[in-house]
Amino acid sequence: MRFRPTLAVLTGSLLAATVATAGCGSASSTSGSSPSASPTAKTTLTVFAAASLKGSFQKIADGFTADHANVDVKLSFAGSSDLVAQIQQGAPADVIATADTTTMGKLVTDGLLTDAPKNFATNTLEIAVPPGNPAGITALADLAKPGVKVVLCAPKVPCGAAAAKVQTAAHVTITPVSEEQSVTDVLGKVSAGEADAGLVYVTDVQSAGAKVRGIPFPESTSVVNTYPIGVVKKSANAAVARQFVDTVLGAKGQAVLTNFGFAHP
Repeated sequence: MRFRPTLAVLTGSLLAATVATAGCGSASSTSGSSPSASPTAKTTLTVFAAASLKGSFQKIADGFTADHANVDVKLSFAGSSDLVAQIQQGAPADVIATADTTTMGKLVTDGLLTDAPKNFATNTLEIAVPPGNPAGITALADLAKPGVKVVLCAPKVPCGAAAAKVQTAAHVTITPVSEEQSVTDVLGKVSAGEADAGLVYVTDVQSAGAKVRGIPFPESTSVVNTYPIGVVKKSANAAVARQFVDTVLGAKGQAVLTNFGFAHP
């Protein structure tokens, strides 16, 4: 007598085969795949820098990221006093570079830096006039003449403090038509023809190229601005921040700064 499988036996056999097939398929899929490597997360380094450092620090940052592939440098430029105020108010930053030691000193006093800032460059003032020099400016004393429209930095900004000191040294009193919050704002008004002259840094005149004409004056040597740089205490990337500071202080950074017209401290 021939054995005939019942429906229950057939159903059980099919179910077992299905499970076995599914198990084999899962094993094959697992053995045939490899875990994908997760990309290395990049570190974002936030650098606050005085407006007069824009060109040079962009160049230094490019070199730094070329040497540190896992780092993105985010640059924020403004008047030094504004940058210091932002850090005092808790703005996230890793490195700060100001256009004078007095402004940086506020962060030292407040204990907002990891250690003492280091001086990395110096700068002096120069008269900037529009191309063609329509007001015929030749000396600092010309800026005090009636009818001459002069733009200066605000006194609380390093370039404004330097302008005040140089006026005292030269016994000249300049009455500006406006006071700006950064040296680049002064330069912008002069290059746009909104002013007959402005007091900016030598480096700003050089960076502006044909947009303005620079007029040196001997009294500028009596006031030299020293630029310090430091690591912010609340930095989440202190080790990388120190590497950036070292780059600015090192041969590569100093070569860039010299090329942009800065002098050594």
